[in-house]
Amino acid sequence: MNAKRVYLLYSEEGLTIRTKLPRRKRAWRYRKGRPGATAPNEIWAMDFVVDQLFDGRPIRILAVIDAHTREALSIAARATFRAFDVVQELDRLTREAPAPSRALITGLPIAICLDA
Repeated sequence: MNAKRVYLLYSEEGLTIRTKLPRRKRAWRYRKGRPGATAPNEIWAMDFVVDQLFDGRPIRILAVIDAHTREALSIAARATFRAFDVVQELDRLTREAPAPSRALITGLPIAICLDA
């Protein structure tokens, strides 16, 4: 039986049918927010940005910012990024500035917070 036929039979009998189930919206009450940065170099946020060049080739950009000051600490662009390249860029950053106590990696299905 299709939905129209079921609705017609229920209507003839004077019954009501709930077509959609109610959505439960309780989970948001129990979620904890991310802790905010209270000082510079406390949290660094990293994200990958993907774009295309004029000839259609992809370009990937690794952006690292300080979550408190919103200062861009590094913007590195390459055709491809391997894990070694990301580690090398972070090593270069920690030589220039003190390492953060936490690193927030965005751009994933779930944001990851790494505590040092």
